[in-house]
Amino acid sequence: MGAQGSFSMLLTDRVAVITGPAKGMGAAATLLLAENGADLALVGRDIEAIEPVAEQARALGRRATVLQCDVTDEAQVEAMAQAVLQEYGRADILVNIAGGTGPLGKTFWETTPAEFDEIITVNIRGCFLTMRAFAPSMISREYGKIINVGGTFGLRGRAGRAAYSASKWGLRGLTKSAALELGPHNVNVNCVCPGMIDGPRFEKVTGEMAGRLGITVDDARAKHAEEYALRRISTGDDVAGAILFLATDLSKQITGQDIAVDGGWVI
Repeated sequence: MGAQGSFSMLLTDRVAVITGPAKGMGAAATLLLAENGADLALVGRDIEAIEPVAEQARALGRRATVLQCDVTDEAQVEAMAQAVLQEYGRADILVNIAGGTGPLGKTFWETTPAEFDEIITVNIRGCFLTMRAFAPSMISREYGKIINVGGTFGLRGRAGRAAYSASKWGLRGLTKSAALELGPHNVNVNCVCPGMIDGPRFEKVTGEMAGRLGITVDDARAKHAEEYALRRISTGDDVAGAILFLATDLSKQITGQDIAVDGGWVI
């Protein structure tokens, strides 16, 4: 991965709980934390999808436990947290990557209340429940790193994505309030805000752009990249690097912050 090689075993003897680790930036973050010494509790609804990532982590010499859990369900989250604490004795790091996209291309008045409630539940309640479950043990140990993965649509509005944008703005508020409450207990809480990430979803976006403008897909990619100061599209590895930084003590004096990983789109 592109972020490899810059850091060396910064997380030895740390335990990281990661939600949504099966693919994309979730898998990239999982393996980068493993490469840097962290043992892992990998959490999600589809354990079959998570298991291959867990196997890669184990091949690196790390412990990796896979736990089935719907992060929007309070009872399941509490049971998952107890299982992690029983297995490892602690959770040093919590990375909340699990989330949803919500309705695409709909105005807020076309969005149904059910669609709105669903994305708010996944993107805010899911993080709230996992943070709530692990905060007491972090407080008791006077140590913890919580990293929530938001998005750049939580830093600026976006037409056609009102429900999703609202969920990510709400996650930022939760992050900042939690940082103030947990700060006296030496627990850092931050939010990583990725922009568009190269992958299947981005390919769909550029394909639609190419068809709409009558240009090639490569030209559509280049046109998209022109919106960024760095003129390049972000990758899952780029996001993983930011998560690694916030999971280590290199970032011990950083809390309550939004870190945009977007090549300079939100400036």
